[in-house]
Amino acid sequence: MRNILGIDFGTTNSLIGYLDKDTPKLIPNSRDSLLTPSVVGMSETGDLLVGEAAKNQSIAFPDRTVASIKRMLGEDKTITLGKEQFTPQEIAGAIIKRLKLDAEEHLGEIVEEAVITVPAYFSDAQRQAVKDAGEIAGFVVERILNEPTAAALAYGINSESKDTIMVYDFGGGTFDVSIIRAREGAFRVLATNGDVKLGGDDMDWAIAEWLKKNFKKSEKVDLEGKEIDEIQRRVIQQRLKDAAETAKKDLTEHLETTINLPFIYTESEEPKHLKATLSRTQLEEIIEPFIEKTKSPLEKSMKDAKLKYEDLDSILLVGGTTRIPKVKQFVEDLVGKTLEHKVDPEQSVALGAAIQAGVKRGKLQEMVIVDVAPHSLGIEVKDGKFSVIIPRNTAIPCSKKKPYVTTQDMQTEAQITVYQGEKEVASANPKLGDFVFSGIDSQEAGKALVDVLFDYDINGIVKVTAKDRATKKVKSVSFKTSQKRLTAEEVREAQLEIGVRTSQKENEIGETSEANALIYEAEAFIRDRKKFIEKPTKDSLRTAIANLQRAIDHDEDKVKSEIEHLQIILSDAEITVMSAEDEQKNEEKEQKDE
Repeated sequence: MRNILGIDFGTTNSLIGYLDKDTPKLIPNSRDSLLTPSVVGMSETGDLLVGEAAKNQSIAFPDRTVASIKRMLGEDKTITLGKEQFTPQEIAGAIIKRLKLDAEEHLGEIVEEAVITVPAYFSDAQRQAVKDAGEIAGFVVERILNEPTAAALAYGINSESKDTIMVYDFGGGTFDVSIIRAREGAFRVLATNGDVKLGGDDMDWAIAEWLKKNFKKSEKVDLEGKEIDEIQRRVIQQRLKDAAETAKKDLTEHLETTINLPFIYTESEEPKHLKATLSRTQLEEIIEPFIEKTKSPLEKSMKDAKLKYEDLDSILLVGGTTRIPKVKQFVEDLVGKTLEHKVDPEQSVALGAAIQAGVKRGKLQEMVIVDVAPHSLGIEVKDGKFSVIIPRNTAIPCSKKKPYVTTQDMQTEAQITVYQGEKEVASANPKLGDFVFSGIDSQEAGKALVDVLFDYDINGIVKVTAKDRATKKVKSVSFKTSQKRLTAEEVREAQLEIGVRTSQKENEIGETSEANALIYEAEAFIRDRKKFIEKPTKDSLRTAIANLQRAIDHDEDKVKSEIEHLQIILSDAEITVMSAEDEQKNEEKEQKDE
């Protein structure tokens, strides 16, 4: 019996797992890491790179690289890589395809089915987009599972206790909080809330903004100034973002960190270096507004669950952002309990998805999971008001019906517009779609009755049915033709395209792309810093560049070692040149003082 995979498709990183006998296990990628960066790039030959290979080329080729695609799912956007355009579903599909290939290599078998997790607060359009992405990757998507529920499964698989659990899920791009009641293998979600545009990414950009302001203050240079061209601006932004993310991680364990970005900008042939020291206290001041934004969803979920903090037995911290000490302290202060990472916060969702995949395959005893609708669902009625048919936090799957009357005499048709949200004015909520219902019994206004039925399945996907009580006319729509959902034909075409371009030999392609990016960086360094580079250093760099190029062209087995060799020489050269520039500045300053 073939495996079903469990996939945690994340904003920053993605993971994949399966159930080995009765134990959930994560699968390493081709670079022997459990975490695959959710980054896609295009190589010079047009192949799609995923993970570290794409991330490694992001600074040299920002126009051919995209990250945080999860935040764009469900939106009518086009992603440009080089000169080609892709939908968000296609980019996400390339990431999931990479995971699929790595899993198949590890397991030694073809895997065709998967359980994929999503933030609990994802809308219908976002869920549909994830399902599309999974299908583009070549999977039959068995279930779309909410991330907090998956984390609770990972926590509770060997637990026979009766717990009321809060799952505080703060990831790279999204925030969720769910209140879950666990009873001996049964998991019932009582309430959920969140923010799909709040995560560690926002903190990284805020740190990057702090770095730019510091640099402007010390060097009198605006890194967003009009004199900086678009390509250079994107390179600078990516370097700042990467440095900010590294500093944030460093400050999880240390009280202070140094950020050093040599040659961040050149002004009148004079190179500028960004050097800054960031303390944990300063970091906490920068990120505090983002942490505070989690308070409102948390309080709303507790209110909807009709619970007080003292009613909670356990609090699970999920997502990489919860590693930050300030985040943990914030939750502890709010709920009045000391917290522990009982399951690795970056692995728990994938482990839970693997458990659910095992249940689907029949490897584990069936677990009862009762999830909820994260948003209210309804239709637009007279005066543009929003009439709720399924209130938020209703247990799913569910079917709910509501009768409506006509508003005009002899009315025979009506436009039914479906929204998802909590605003009283319908148009203020996200629109799921609309359709025209014809065949209404022709009567005076207020006499003809039309029942509108909402079916909400376990994947959080909605089907709407309208039925006239007199004529028995029925029409059902699941919005699969909405602009935010790919058609079956578009999915098939994307599946073929992504399948061909996400190569089994991505390691070799990725190394070549990384090598080309490094050669580009080294040559730019020689060109821009020639005044400060001594001849022996320049010769060493040029020899290392030539050796790497020769390996790319004639000996793929040596590419990795030649990359490492050039990286060492380039790093040493940068340090030497920075020292020479600093020395020259000090001499010029002394001469001025004299």
